[in-house]
Amino acid sequence: MQDCGELAYFWPMNSIQVLDRTFVPFISAEKIAERIRQIGQEINERYKDKNPLFIGILNGSFIFAADLYREMEMPCEITFMRVSSYTGTSSSGKVKELLGLGNSVKDRHLIVIEDIVDTGLTLQFILNELQLQNPASIATVSLLFKPKALQVDIEPDFCGFETEPRFLLGYGLDYDGYGRNLKGIFVEKEKS
Repeated sequence: MQDCGELAYFWPMNSIQVLDRTFVPFISAEKIAERIRQIGQEINERYKDKNPLFIGILNGSFIFAADLYREMEMPCEITFMRVSSYTGTSSSGKVKELLGLGNSVKDRHLIVIEDIVDTGLTLQFILNELQLQNPASIATVSLLFKPKALQVDIEPDFCGFETEPRFLLGYGLDYDGYGRNLKGIFVEKEKS
């Protein structure tokens, strides 16, 4: 696994309300963009002659996938899969595939893009399904990684930020469908 980027809080700002929860700023849009550029450079170097196929996991990774994909300086393709394991603010522990791949991945170098690796159950399910199709290789990249929440032995190959198991929102991450459009990442405010 690659080292995750340093986590830094950003400018003081009032909290925001999303449905019945309160969130406060956690990672700035600028810090996210800087880390994505670094990950992009690492991937470009490792896959420069491999024509990788990026697989974004919907819905959460769509913003991260778009920004990461724009950093690529080599021939490559992108597609998406949809899976779900969240209900409200916590993982349900049950992975449900809703929309699979339309392309063959046999003999391809795959890079799976996740917004967050929490329990690891979703990523494990995806990797097992992809492995059945005989790709040349599979790597994973996740914007966020919560190692203390893992329930399976899995880690992303490329990681944006390592964080504690708290509920995060913004930059593609949602609370019951809301908040994905926030430019930075917010964390649920701890109750006093």
